[in-house]
Amino acid sequence: MESGNQNECKGTGHMAQTQVQAQTTVEGIEGVQGLVGRHMGYSNWVTITQEQVNQFAVATNDHQWIHVHPERAEAESPFGGPIAHGYLTLSLVPGLLPEIVDMQGFRMGVNYGTEKVRFPSPVPVGSRVRAGATLASATPFDGGITVNIDVVMEIEGVSKPAMVATVVYRRYL
Repeated sequence: MESGNQNECKGTGHMAQTQVQAQTTVEGIEGVQGLVGRHMGYSNWVTITQEQVNQFAVATNDHQWIHVHPERAEAESPFGGPIAHGYLTLSLVPGLLPEIVDMQGFRMGVNYGTEKVRFPSPVPVGSRVRAGATLASATPFDGGITVNIDVVMEIEGVSKPAMVATVVYRRYL
């Protein structure tokens, strides 16, 4: 939920996400509270690649063949080919939310947790997904606010979502 981050990812040579224009922008605790119950918009579509799936497998040590062996997945999987890890779709959320909402007036924010995570549909490699977000609740605490955001990860052309979850962030003044 931080927009405009242009810092180098130390030691990788990669640059973090460049400036994005959020569909919804609010200022401070009162602005965030005013969004409760409101659908804030959608991210851009993102293509899930086999390279992403393979890198996620390495990072999580989850090398199940339905994810990382395309030929076997095409021959043996009920999905007709390799699919993304469910948790890969969840891990996209922090990078997609800045396209949806920009909560200004806070010095920082952190991931605080996730609730009610489900993966109703598999995401075939090569599919495009996007996140939609609704602000479910906003609870002030001394020095900031806790926000619960209901996220639905859609698959282009598929009626059942890839992932539904309530993600919890803490924003600090």
